[in-house]
Amino acid sequence: MKNKKKIIAWFMLIIWMSVIFFMSHQPGNISSNQSELVLKIFSFIGINLNDYFGELATLIVRKTAHFSEYLILFAFAYNVLILYTDKKSARICSLIFVFLYACSDEIHQYFIPGRAMAFKDILIDTSGGLFGFIIGYIHEKRKLLKSV
Repeated sequence: MKNKKKIIAWFMLIIWMSVIFFMSHQPGNISSNQSELVLKIFSFIGINLNDYFGELATLIVRKTAHFSEYLILFAFAYNVLILYTDKKSARICSLIFVFLYACSDEIHQYFIPGRAMAFKDILIDTSGGLFGFIIGYIHEKRKLLKSV
C-alpha cells in the first residue's frame, strides 16, 4: 500500500510539473488568449472582471494563475517529500523546490516567442508556495492544540 501511495504522489507531482511546463511553453499570443478565455468564462457566470478592474483584469487573471499553479505544486511536492522525511523538513524542502522550479520556469519562458523572463513572476510563484507552507503550518499547529 505504501508503495502505491509513493507512485501516486510522484505521478501527481510529475504531471503537475508537466502542466506548468506546457503552459509556459505557449507563445505569448496563445497565453493571452487563454487569459481572455478565463475572463469570458467568469463573465458568462455573471462575474465581469473587466467591469471591476478594466485593463487590469487580464493581469490579475495571469498573476492569480501563477500563484495558484505554484500553490498546487507545493502541495504535490509536500505529498512526495512527507513520504521520506518529517513534516517540517518536507514543508521547507517543498518551498525551496517551488522557488527553484519557478526560476527554471522563467528561464524557460525567456526562450519562448512573445514571453519574457520576469523576476516578479518568480516572487508571485514562490508566494503561492509560501501560502501553502503557511496553511500547512497553521493546520499542524491547530491539530497539535486540539490534541492537548
